[in-house]
Amino acid sequence: MGANLFGFLNIYKPKGITSFDVIYKLRKIFGIKKIGHAGTLDPLADGVLPVAVGNASRLIEYLEGNKAYEAKIFFGANSTTYDDEGEKTEVAVASFSEEEFLNALQKFIGKIEQIPPVYSAIKVGGKKLYELARAGKTNIEPEPRSVEIYDISLSEFNLPYVTISVSCSSGTYIRSLAYDLGVALKTGAYIKELKRTKSNGFEIQNAIEIENASASCILNPLSVINFPVYNLSEQEYQKVKNGNSIRTDGKYQESQRIFLCKEGEIIALATYQNSVFSVDKVLNIC
Repeated sequence: MGANLFGFLNIYKPKGITSFDVIYKLRKIFGIKKIGHAGTLDPLADGVLPVAVGNASRLIEYLEGNKAYEAKIFFGANSTTYDDEGEKTEVAVASFSEEEFLNALQKFIGKIEQIPPVYSAIKVGGKKLYELARAGKTNIEPEPRSVEIYDISLSEFNLPYVTISVSCSSGTYIRSLAYDLGVALKTGAYIKELKRTKSNGFEIQNAIEIENASASCILNPLSVINFPVYNLSEQEYQKVKNGNSIRTDGKYQESQRIFLCKEGEIIALATYQNSVFSVDKVLNIC
């Protein structure tokens, strides 16, 4: 059944497995190899994992990038992995007040520079950092990156644990946020539990278990990616399916991306320029 599958799945990833484990299981369910995910979710974490099926994997880069998390943080020690799986080093007993914690939070809202964890999938010299770290090369420090945290709210304050909800840009590491909060409060900190509640436009209340995934659960990219739609005539379709540009009388914004469709099916992704649709990617052929 896998040959013509095309679209997105909103998968709930449970704790204890990797994001690739999810893809492996879905490939067996659908009998198709071309399945990929948007945004790795750590084995310790659970929650939303957007998955692209078939040629929809070529559209992952156009998904909305914002994410949201619920994080339970332990204060009083650091961890080599910035979460509960690493080796712990005690720092100081957490004794700060709720007001002091809220004041510390304010420093991390907005555009900030963040150093990713050493145990992460970021590549240095062609190698993933966690591969280098496991090989004993823990002296390699990732480059700081600019991220944006839109909002942080306090859900529960019960030292040594504090639970927060975070809304942030793509590329933000909640493990690094926990570590940085520990530094700011002079106690050390690491992630105890992490749940992703939103990712790339998908929300946890609509996520499905891996075992319940089926063709009927696959979402049309038109319902996920908010690009204008242009319906092709038969003559235009014959050109587009071969990757050729077509002229249009339609009025669109210059450099705007457009879905070229036929009978409700996405055929290609194009860019509008000077009354011409230039085909970027042919996705389906009827």
